[in-house]
Amino acid sequence: MQDSNFYNCIENKATAEFTDRGSRFIAYAYPVASIDTFNACLAEVKKMHPKASHYCFAYRIGHDGITYRVTDAGEPSGTAGRPILGQIDAHQLTNTLVIVVRYFGGTLLGVPGLIHAYKSTASMVLQLIPTVKKKIEISYEIQFDYTVMNEVMTLIKKYECRVVQQEQQLFSVIELGIPKIVEQEVVEKMKEIRGLDIKKKAIQ
Repeated sequence: MQDSNFYNCIENKATAEFTDRGSRFIAYAYPVASIDTFNACLAEVKKMHPKASHYCFAYRIGHDGITYRVTDAGEPSGTAGRPILGQIDAHQLTNTLVIVVRYFGGTLLGVPGLIHAYKSTASMVLQLIPTVKKKIEISYEIQFDYTVMNEVMTLIKKYECRVVQQEQQLFSVIELGIPKIVEQEVVEKMKEIRGLDIKKKAIQ
């Protein structure tokens, strides 16, 4: 069972290859945190393999893992995308994309053969990358007078919050990622700082 305050992801890319009866299956694993990044990765793979028969993939995005997509890209339904996603889920990963490129070798593998090939290739590539455990962060925006900057920065450091963006004008505005595990405590401490305004940012 996964801890609701953490999520598992990958931070590195990797590639692996599997061959069955002349067909080549080449897997590419990428860390992705947005649909835009996914689109760029898919375009990159298609550019590397312009003559491939299929570009099957699966991804899961977001620390809650709710956003996902699978495609069989012309293979029989359920033989490619789902087996790939199954391997991402077996490793309990999110923010992870696996694309498997196939070069057809002339022999039909049948449904069980295809499922085995896509599952095996995805499994191989994910075994090459270390899993990273990360704290789930909740986005907040804080606004305050520069005179309390030291107090604010001390809190940020103590609770290992992440500064996403910072603006320095008449008031200081900081976009923060507060670890979910200490969210309530940090918000209460921030509210104690004179003149500081804190608000939770809406999920995009």
